[in-house]
Amino acid sequence: MASAITSFIRRYLSLGASPGDSQGVRVGKAQLLEHGPIIVVVSLAMGSIYLSYQELGVGFIAIGGALLVAVNLVLFVLVHRNLILAFTIHSVLGFLITLMGVFALGSFANSSGIFLHMFAAVLMGGRHSRRWLLIFLLYLAVIIFVQPFPRDSINVPASIVSLLWLFNLSASFTALWVMYRYTVAQRNSAYRLLRGEQERAENLLLNILPRDIAAILKNEPHTIAKHFDGATVLFADVVNFTPMSAQMTPDELVELLNEVFSQFDILVEKYGLEKIKTIGDCYMVAAGVPRPRPDHAQALTRMALEMQAYVAAREFHGHKLSFRMGLNSGPVVAGVIGRKKFSYDLWGDAVNTASRMESHGEAGTIQITRPTYELVKDEFVCEPRGAVDVKGKGEMEVWHVTGARSSCVADLIYPANTAGAIPPRERAN
Repeated sequence: MASAITSFIRRYLSLGASPGDSQGVRVGKAQLLEHGPIIVVVSLAMGSIYLSYQELGVGFIAIGGALLVAVNLVLFVLVHRNLILAFTIHSVLGFLITLMGVFALGSFANSSGIFLHMFAAVLMGGRHSRRWLLIFLLYLAVIIFVQPFPRDSINVPASIVSLLWLFNLSASFTALWVMYRYTVAQRNSAYRLLRGEQERAENLLLNILPRDIAAILKNEPHTIAKHFDGATVLFADVVNFTPMSAQMTPDELVELLNEVFSQFDILVEKYGLEKIKTIGDCYMVAAGVPRPRPDHAQALTRMALEMQAYVAAREFHGHKLSFRMGLNSGPVVAGVIGRKKFSYDLWGDAVNTASRMESHGEAGTIQITRPTYELVKDEFVCEPRGAVDVKGKGEMEVWHVTGARSSCVADLIYPANTAGAIPPRERAN
C-alpha cells in the first residue's frame, strides 16, 4: 500500500516534466505541483469556513482564488509546461488572494496567518528567489502596517481564529518540510549518479595511466618525466601476423587480438607490472616503472614465460599463434607528454634495445640481452645464442630464456583444456 502511494506521488510530481528539462527545472516543476494542490485545498477550506460565518468577502476571495490556481496548474500540465510562466502566475495569484483576504478581514491578527503560504514562493523561486524574498518582505510589511479597512472584530469566533492560525502554521510548515525532503532526495540521487560517473571516469583513467601518474595529472596537469636507473622492458609480437590477418575478417582479427592481449593484461595485474601500450599486434610492458622495484627483471621474465605457455597451449579462432619476445634492462625515462590523448610512455636506449631483441628474435622464443641475463640467470634457465648483429647496435650477446630453475615452473604450465584464466594476486608496491 505504501509503495503504491509513493509510486502515485512520484508519477504525479513528474506530470509537468519534459524530456529536455534539466535536473533543477524538474525539481522546480515537482515543487509547483506539490504546492499548488495544497493552496487549492487550503483556500477552499478557508473559504468554506468564512462563508459559514457570514464573512462573504473573504470566503468568495478564497474560493475564487482556489479555482484560478487550479486552472493555472491544469494549463501548466496540459498546455505549455513552462515553469517560469506557471510559477509567476501561481505566485502572483497567491500574493493577491492572501493580500485581499487580509484587507477583507481588516487586520493582520484576524487573517489567521493565511499569508504564511506565500513563503513557499520564495523557496521555489530558484535563481529569482532573492527577488521573491524582497516581494514577500514588502508584502509582509503591507499586511502588518497598512490596514485600509480596519476591523476590531470579525464574525468568526476567537477560538476558530486560533484554530485557523494553527492550521495555517501546520500546513505551511508541512509543505515546506515536504519540499525540503523532496529537494534533499533529488540532491542525494544526483550525488549518487555523480559519484557513479566519477568512479567510472576514474576507472577509465586508471586503465589509461598508472595510478600515481593519474593523481599528478588530476591535481596539476603538466608534462611528467622521471628517470629510472633500473627497469626492464618487454616487447611481444605475433609471428607472421600480416599474412594471417589477410585471411580473417576485421571482427575476427580484433577478437583474436583482444582475447590474447586481455590475458596478457591479467598477467600484468598478477605481477604488478605496467602495460605501456599495444601497437598493432605488438604488446609492450615494463617492470620497475612508475614505482621502482628491485626484481623488475625477474618479474617480467616470469610473465614472459607465462605468456609463452598460454599462447602455446591453445588455438585462437582456429589459429595457432607464436610470439617473438624481447627483453632488455637498463635506465629509462618514463612520463606523459603532450596536451591531448595522454599515454604513459618510455624512452631511452634500453627501450630501443628491447624492441630490437624482439624484432631480431625467433618464433616462440624469449630473447634477452646481457643486462637482463645478469639479473635473471640465477632464477631462470638461459641458453646462450651467441652474438647477433643488431640493427643500430652492432653485435650483441643474447640469450633465450627457456624456463625457471625453481619449483615455480609448475605455475607456468597451462593445461590445453582450460580457459587460461589466472586469479589476480595482490599488486606489488
